[in-house]
Amino acid sequence: MHEECHTANLLGAAALALSDVVVAEATRAVGTSSSGAAALVVLSTHPGLSVTELGRRVGLSQSAAARMVDGLEKQGLVRKEASWGAWVSLQLSDGGAQAARTLLACRSDVLRQALNRLDDGEREQLGQLLSKVLTDLYRQAGDAERICRLCDRRACVRNGATCPVGQADRDHRASHESDHG
Repeated sequence: MHEECHTANLLGAAALALSDVVVAEATRAVGTSSSGAAALVVLSTHPGLSVTELGRRVGLSQSAAARMVDGLEKQGLVRKEASWGAWVSLQLSDGGAQAARTLLACRSDVLRQALNRLDDGEREQLGQLLSKVLTDLYRQAGDAERICRLCDRRACVRNGATCPVGQADRDHRASHESDHG
């Protein structure tokens, strides 16, 4: 029991420390808030989202998301485009696309540095263990977008790898469809 608590505590401390460093470096690099940084990354892979959907994916209420988008628009990182009816579609400007690439590069640098003390075998083992943890953290539809809001999605599936969160989402949807099909 003591070892389980100790390991859980270490995981919590490592997760928080890494999150703090990643967010600080990423937001410093592009001069935006952490939710703004996440919004840029999300829009880089899912252009055309509405303000409400973008807010849901980065964990903000509609009103908070609208304020964040207004700020990103003032910085010249995001532009609003009329969609259908009263809907507005969000697109990254060229500067926003560059900022998203910069964010992902900063994130990658921080995370690679955190793994420097591990040898190849340890990194592979950690990857397998983190896949299990992430799969278990997925609970319901929509979690994938929130969990992966600052992820480099291409890195997750490089060389034919499967994103554990994406797989959990597909499994959840397939299970839900078979329950109602």
